[in-house]
Amino acid sequence: MKCPFCKGPDTQVVDTRESEEGDSIRRRRRCMSCDKRFTTYETVELKMPQVVKQNGTRSEFDAGKLRTSFKRALHKRPVSTEAVEAAIDRVTQQLYQLGEREVDSRQVGEMVMHELLKLDKIAYIRFASVYKSFQDVGDFTEAIKAVRKTPDAG
Repeated sequence: MKCPFCKGPDTQVVDTRESEEGDSIRRRRRCMSCDKRFTTYETVELKMPQVVKQNGTRSEFDAGKLRTSFKRALHKRPVSTEAVEAAIDRVTQQLYQLGEREVDSRQVGEMVMHELLKLDKIAYIRFASVYKSFQDVGDFTEAIKAVRKTPDAG
């Protein structure tokens, strides 16, 4: 690592400590050229995949949009905030675990539907009606039949 003072290329690590949370490492360094000391921090950088929409455009993953989708589907439904946050975390973790640079928006939508089905069947139907662009009552009827066949989550 270059020295921030003299831009010298050679530095030596003098002390290393892990943070209390265990999510970063603090390193004290000494420049071999100018002998000045400085601190660096090392943290894990996780990059979410880009979302490829149906029209082919790409956008950065936005957890806010994910949260909004859940909130709209669950509007006035008896589901705790903790349960919603846990579902959002599960979707986010699944996306990390894919290890892909890009993910299709359909795949994200399917993950959301899976989590909503576990949380609240009415919310699942609400989301599915928009997500799958229901055209008539028959589409709702088919979705309700499918939901009735799934075992209750809790």
